[in-house]
Amino acid sequence: MSRVVIIGAGVAGLATAALLAHQGHEVEVLEGRDDVGGRAGSLTRDGFRFDTGPSWYLMPEVFEHFFELLGTSSAEQLDLRTLDPGYAVFSEPDPGAPASPPVIIPRGQDAVERVFESREPGSSTALRSYLDSAARTSRLAQEYFLYNPYTRLRPILTPEITRSLPDLAGLLTQSLAGYISRRFRDPVLRQVLGYPAVFLGTSPDRAPAMYHLMSAFDLAEGVQYPIGGFWELVCRIEDLARAEGVRITTGARVTQITTDARTTGPGSREVPGSTDSRDAGSAAARDAGSATSPGDRRPHPLGRLLRRPRPRRVTGVSWRSADGRDRHTEAEIVVSAADLHHTETRLLAPNARSYPERWWRRRVSGPGAVLVMLGVRGRLPELPHHSLFFTRDWDTNFAAIFGDAPRIPDPASIYLCKPSQTDDTVAPEGDENLFVLVPVPADPGLGHGGPDGTGSPTIERTADAAIDQISRWAGIPDLASRILVRHTVGPQDFADQYHSWHGGMLGPGHILRQSAMFRAQNQSRRVDGLYYAGATTAPGVGVPMCLISAELVLKRITGDHSAGPTAPHPSPTTRTSPVPPPASSVRTSSPHPFPADPSASDPSPTHAASKETP
Repeated sequence: MSRVVIIGAGVAGLATAALLAHQGHEVEVLEGRDDVGGRAGSLTRDGFRFDTGPSWYLMPEVFEHFFELLGTSSAEQLDLRTLDPGYAVFSEPDPGAPASPPVIIPRGQDAVERVFESREPGSSTALRSYLDSAARTSRLAQEYFLYNPYTRLRPILTPEITRSLPDLAGLLTQSLAGYISRRFRDPVLRQVLGYPAVFLGTSPDRAPAMYHLMSAFDLAEGVQYPIGGFWELVCRIEDLARAEGVRITTGARVTQITTDARTTGPGSREVPGSTDSRDAGSAAARDAGSATSPGDRRPHPLGRLLRRPRPRRVTGVSWRSADGRDRHTEAEIVVSAADLHHTETRLLAPNARSYPERWWRRRVSGPGAVLVMLGVRGRLPELPHHSLFFTRDWDTNFAAIFGDAPRIPDPASIYLCKPSQTDDTVAPEGDENLFVLVPVPADPGLGHGGPDGTGSPTIERTADAAIDQISRWAGIPDLASRILVRHTVGPQDFADQYHSWHGGMLGPGHILRQSAMFRAQNQSRRVDGLYYAGATTAPGVGVPMCLISAELVLKRITGDHSAGPTAPHPSPTTRTSPVPPPASSVRTSSPHPFPADPSASDPSPTHAASKETP
């Protein structure tokens, strides 16, 4: 097996490491920060522990499949609770009017249908049809598209896809907003169905209607929460990776992915996965010229003509350790789970770039975010575990974020999570933990956050406005006076700490030309042995997609061209049983999610192939 270096210990990096080590590869993960988790990090202050990133546990079958690949299960690794209600929707009150009661989205499709019917007579039937379509589309996506490396066309040229083409074409050629508005009149119901577009990094009028499949998760399947939050999920994946023999070195700032010219002939080296892995751009032409029978694997002459070898091959990674020493780790395979823009434009030489700066100039970023983490004295019964605060004029709200003259919306549509509703490990007894997300333009110039009001003025004003808005719309007049802990994060923090393109919180938005086979894929087109994982590459944003991206890297390395999830098989290593999950309370996290000095902690032991450079 091969020596592998993975850049970044976020969800995608850790998941990729675990899967590759499970296959027998020798894997080291290099993480520039002091702790693992990346954007799915953790902050602890004065008895409060905050998840600093994801908080919606949706698509449970993706998590289950990932754990199955490692010989375990979600039930063995996580203590999952199904939320009831799933969430509440607070609407902007009329000027001078008191706040109206929120719309509660309960657990279970039948109960959700009754809520819809109560607001718009006849809408329960429309919702049932909508969710049936969402479930069908979700199944097709998982069987044919999300897990597809797009290295062959044949896996999706099936009778089922052929029969579904008219419906799929319709879903791809109209917007999610248009698809919803033709079926529902009530503005709040439209917002409930359209808001998942924000979690895809775009707006309902820019997302293709294909993404109505998201409603199958929160409205039909229900919303879950892992006790200990997403930080516990990160810790479980980290432990599984370490149990497979993965080395994780923190405080390791990668400065370059090294390559050399690809050679041919007797002295050449074959990189695993390089022979049959092909980029989607020319897959159609190559597949059209492939062997005539499925069992014939001989390449067609046209395929040989169109298959262009990558001009370079990966040799390793240069990095700086926490003690300031420059090192180089040799590797036959490098997987970058860092932001793809940073990887391509900062870590690779110009002649090794598949996605140079000119490529990015034609791409669209998802939104930025102002995050506000609050420790609050006393209980807040007005708020369930998840809450959405929707402005009346949605078009203006989204235009402020994604339009030609970007600005922070005022008022803004806000997402709020209160994990202390479900989890007593995240706040002192009797107090509440609030995580507030305000979508804003992806612009590092908006500034950075900090503890207790010390962030940039624009970020702190946005946080103040969000706190005031929650107070008024949810009927909590004394909210501001009860805040014990406050910490903010802004787009500049995303840019500085995660090298995030434009300071965005997610990555490229899921508009049609940045989805599925049109998104940046998981393998370099110019460097053999170089792969990509994470939210900025295929299949897209969100923790489930990061887990799938790890599997897509595995598929490309092993030459698996199948469209659906990989079948689990035993590990060639000696481990025979999964690591038992630790208690959530044992885990600790950083007292600050964005430490100013990454050298504050000592690195873990380095890879045997690592060496200092002069």
